Amino acid sequence: MDLARALPPPPFDPQLKAALEALGAGAGEPVTPENLAACQEQDAAARPRPTLHDLRADGCFAVEELRVPGPPGGPEVTLVSARPAGLTGPLPLLYYLHGGGMIMGNAWSVLPQVLSEWALPLELAVVSVEYRLAPQAPYPGPVEDCYAGFVWVAEHAARLGVDPDRIVVGGKSAGGGLAAALALLTRDRGGPVPLGQLLLCPMLDDRNDTFSSHQMAGVDTWDRTSNATGWRALLGDRCGATGLPPYAAPARATDLSGLPPAYIDVGSAETFRDEDVAYANAIWQAGGRAELHVWPGACHGFDSLAPTAAVSQDARNARTRWLRRLLTPADDSGPAAG
Repeated sequence: MDLARALPPPPFDPQLKAALEALGAGAGEPVTPENLAACQEQDAAARPRPTLHDLRADGCFAVEELRVPGPPGGPEVTLVSARPAGLTGPLPLLYYLHGGGMIMGNAWSVLPQVLSEWALPLELAVVSVEYRLAPQAPYPGPVEDCYAGFVWVAEHAARLGVDPDRIVVGGKSAGGGLAAALALLTRDRGGPVPLGQLLLCPMLDDRNDTFSSHQMAGVDTWDRTSNATGWRALLGDRCGATGLPPYAAPARATDLSGLPPAYIDVGSAETFRDEDVAYANAIWQAGGRAELHVWPGACHGFDSLAPTAAVSQDARNARTRWLRRLLTPADDSGPAAG
């Protein structure tokens, strides 16, 4: 990838660049095996868990924590269930997996944004999953936690007040990769079928060797050094090896047929650009449905870093429109063609 190293990266969107400079951000210090523990501590301090009282937002949402059976031989999985207060009848559900490179993040801190952006305007419920993190829990621990929680939610839809036929799996970054892996697992195990998969800048390829991963090295907010650290923490010596299951790294999948419709978005100026574009293309080639957005000048996590930037607002609006179309039953009441 000498050419990728020699060519300049795509420029950041001006508003994003200004926001990054104001924050003193950029690629910053990458995450390495040597500083991983310190980075995990810093992330936990920067993203404190809101309490259930905080998440209820003065009665706007009904929120509860659930501890459900985990994978065979594994611990229980904690789910955080939330829905707009006062709504009756089975609601559609977004089964959401947080980001953090497989090594950071939690199920609580992502909920305020998810609830305000989607739960209220779309009248849907949300379940956020506290899956185990690497390296303390390597593969297959995290994805099996997500699968066990998903199966429990589908089987207990009536208890949660949700429609089992309208469950969307989704996530951002590492969570997007886990959501893609979950869609593959449910297909191959004959488990409950998601209605769709919302994959936001998903982390898909452990090989970490695309053009964009080299082009954005030392530039993106999550660059190939940090990415290698996350994958190595998850996979150990299996990272980059042949024969890795697609449930560990969905970019390894050779068969993307029979999957639920996918929404995939990514920035043009981020490490995951090329692997995410390739994943959408592979879904199309398999005869599937995928909507792909590549946001110009966007770095990894751009909409969280600069939520008021025009490109961030455009990205959020596009995601909401896709979810609304997916969750709204087709109207077959129109006149027949003559």
